Order: sequence, then C-alpha cells, then structure tokens
Amino acid sequence: MNVIVANKYKDLLSNLDIEVIRRIDGIFPVEEIIKNFETFFFNKMILDITSIQDYRDVKNIQKLSISLDMSKVILLLDNSPETTSPQYLSKLISMGIYNFTTNEEGIMYLYNNPNSYRDVAQYQQFGEVPEGQEIKERVITRYETVEAPRTGPMILGIKNITNHSGATTLTYMMYKQLKKNYVVLPMEVDRRDFVYYNDKQMISVDSDQVSNTINKHQEKDVILIDINNSVQAEAMCHKVICLVEPSIVKLNKLIMTRPNILAELRNKTVVLNISMLDEKDVKDFEYESRINVFFNMPPVDDHKKNGVLDELLRKLGFSKQ
Repeated sequence: MNVIVANKYKDLLSNLDIEVIRRIDGIFPVEEIIKNFETFFFNKMILDITSIQDYRDVKNIQKLSISLDMSKVILLLDNSPETTSPQYLSKLISMGIYNFTTNEEGIMYLYNNPNSYRDVAQYQQFGEVPEGQEIKERVITRYETVEAPRTGPMILGIKNITNHSGATTLTYMMYKQLKKNYVVLPMEVDRRDFVYYNDKQMISVDSDQVSNTINKHQEKDVILIDINNSVQAEAMCHKVICLVEPSIVKLNKLIMTRPNILAELRNKTVVLNISMLDEKDVKDFEYESRINVFFNMPPVDDHKKNGVLDELLRKLGFSKQ
C-alpha cells in the first residue's frame, strides 16, 4: 500500500490510480514527516515537496534522505526555478534521490519504473554550473529511458546477506548477459573464486586494490563487484544488491547470528535469490520483515539464456537489455 503527503498539489494527487493506506495534507517540518513514516511500512510514498517546511533549503531534504528509504519515495517538485535548477537536482541525486517529477504522468511512470543512478547520472553536476542554466524539460516531466553521457562506469556491487546466497554466480551471470550490450568489467574482492569460470576478463583483487582498479577502467560502461566482506569495495559502489536466500533455515540462522539485520536491510536493494517464493509469498515476506523486496530471483541455469535475469537488469537501469 502507498502513502501520500500533499499540500499545493493535493487535488492532483487525489486523482492518482493507486491504492493509498495513509494520507496527510498540509505543511510539516521535515522532522514530523520522518516521525510519521520512519517506522511505517509502505510500498511507495508520493511526496509533494511543498508539504515540506522550508523545502528550498536542501538541508531539509537531506534530513529526509537520511531517515527514509528514498528509493520508495517519488518527489513531486513545484516547477519553481529553485527546485528545477541543475544545481538543486544534482544535490538530490547526490543524496540518493532519483525519482522526481512535476506532473501526474511522471509520477505514474516512476511508480511503475523507478529510476536507478544510471538513469539520472547525466544530470548530476560535478563541477560548477552557471547560474540560470536551463535543464531539459524531459528531465522533470518524465524519466524516459535514455543513455547517459559517459561520466565513468556504473559500479554495481553484489553482496551475500544469508550465507552462500549466490553472489559470485550471479555476478558471473550478470556479466554474461550485460556484455552483449555493454563494456563490462567483473571483479571479485578478497577471494579467488573467479578462477573456476575460466574467463580472463574476470579479475580478482584485494580490498586495497579496489580504488586503483576502478580508476584504471574508467572506459568501461559497467563494473560488477562481488563484494564479499570488503568495506572498501562497498563504499565505491553506486548501488549494492543485497542477496537473501529466503529458505527457513537460512533466514533463521541469519536472524539468530545477526538480530538487527532486518532493520539494517530496510533501506537496501534486497533481492531474494535462489527463491522458490511466489508473488503472495513475497508479499507475506515483505509484511513480516518490513523489507521492500526489489526483485524475486528464482533458481536459474547458468548454462542457458535467462530472460528473468534481463528483467532484473532492466529494473536496475540497463535499458539495452
């Protein structure tokens, strides 16, 4: 179910064709919005930016991004010069806010096709942007699937949460699928399991070599990293896929050894891997764990072409798949 926080655009948001479990209207301090929804389980939040007190101060948006899972928030901007400027949008992207728009069509598009960093990377400004510079209309009105100008590779991490959840195999299979359309570097950190795939393009490095290796491969479109337990590698990733094998034994063992893990996963990109759960089971899992499942991946044969893997890759923003 979804929640709506509305103010100036409350009439527009009343017409959305989505199920709403909770709605609040008015102007609120950002702390009050956080208090209302920090522990409230929802599928998506449609947030009218004018409902945030002093929303033109990007520090208030930053507070929101720290406390809520912004991958579940669609931010409705107000078309003002301040909030549609390249500088403001670049700051949103830097905070991990990738889903923003100014109209109903954009909301529904993002509701069904949430953005990844790759979809918005072309709008992030790393240098100084001249005042008054306009941004293309399609950036705001709707996020179409477009290819970003080269700003360095998209760095995607894959990490096991339950033991032996298939991170190495999934990294290999994603590499095989992606290399048909992208220039890809697969990398594993602090392990040497890639040797068993007999592919010289797959490299194994230690944690202290991750940064230099990435810098040497800036011509790549994508760098896939089998993170293992490397803090350094995880910090370098634009997005990290957290793999959970949802069998009873694996989940019970995980919770017994890491009692706070479910809370830690609530703002993460969680993929159920080697999963035998159907759609209803996934909904039950989400309700009980209060975790939003990004994708439900069934067991797949690494010797065959896998359409379900392309589905995951498209959802991650790889539009050529």
